[in-house]
Amino acid sequence: MPSRSPVRVLVVDDSVVVRRLVTRVLEDAEGIEVAGTAPNGRIALEKIPRLAPDLITLDVEMPEMDGLETLRRLATTHPSVPVVMFSTLTERGAGVTMEALLRGARDYVTKPANVGSVAESLEQIRTQLVPKIHALTGGPAPSSAPPTPTSRGSSVPARAVGAPTPRAAPASGRVAAVVVGVSTGGPNALAELVPALPADLGVPVLIVQHMPPMFTRLLAERLDGLSALPVREASHGEPVTDAVVLARGDHHLGLRRTGGTTELVLGQGPPENSCRPAADVLFRSAVEVYDGDVLAVVMTGMGADGRRGCGRVRAAGGQVLAQDEATSVVWGMPSAVVGDGLADAVVPLGGLAEEIANRVARSGRSGARTGVA
Repeated sequence: MPSRSPVRVLVVDDSVVVRRLVTRVLEDAEGIEVAGTAPNGRIALEKIPRLAPDLITLDVEMPEMDGLETLRRLATTHPSVPVVMFSTLTERGAGVTMEALLRGARDYVTKPANVGSVAESLEQIRTQLVPKIHALTGGPAPSSAPPTPTSRGSSVPARAVGAPTPRAAPASGRVAAVVVGVSTGGPNALAELVPALPADLGVPVLIVQHMPPMFTRLLAERLDGLSALPVREASHGEPVTDAVVLARGDHHLGLRRTGGTTELVLGQGPPENSCRPAADVLFRSAVEVYDGDVLAVVMTGMGADGRRGCGRVRAAGGQVLAQDEATSVVWGMPSAVVGDGLADAVVPLGGLAEEIANRVARSGRSGARTGVA
């Protein structure tokens, strides 16, 4: 079998230091080569036809042409080339990066800050960037599950991709809460899913999106402005209501019953699946509070976060949906769920909101046990 050609990356950043750091990391990474560099978007756009990169890393703030304007033009001239934004952990940097993700950037990496050495900076970039490059450019698939049909707006029974594992408890058919796990490609996917949910859904929707602090707040604010349901970032101890809640960056999100009230719990326990927040933590906690009356949804993302939690949901008699491969930026997390036979249905992004609403409606919302029992 012929070896796979190296992934060609164009590094775009106005900082000479950052360009050198990223170039050094990528030159040492297996299966990746640096196609070229550029100090701003204008020069990058001029170089792309000659360099033919497979992926572009793009700084947020640059002279002459910044990251957002470059991204806008790339959407017209080279829409198939994935873009990874390089962001600073500042309010402005996070805000612009969020805008870029909602405009089509596939992912982002935060620039090293407050690190003690060049070696630590290199390791931080390597840890964040290299796996994302491979995932976004068709690296080795995380499971051998066959692809699902590509039609949008209709669900595909899980048996089409592998028989679901038996439930340890009978399926209740009731839905008291919807729990969602999502990562790479998530902001764009959530911007399609959440606004499509009906205002009278009648159950809480709790979401773990793998993002750092500040980013999750900005995402919640953006989704709140787009959606009929209220959307907010989670606060420790607040009662669970029929709203959409995003886990706070760097905090696991869980649930607890206090008397007749269900409350949100934020914690900074050890990362799971290298993630904090982690979908597995939320899914387990939802089962502890709602037993089998849980609908778990696993969407686009790298890795396998959510797989073990879906096992708990299914064993308790709950339901599991997975986003399909065709509409996922990276079919890692959903593929892990499908590959283990945990999905009741595999659904295109455009059909997820309807599928969720239909399953909640079929339950008669009689299982809802939000704020007060």
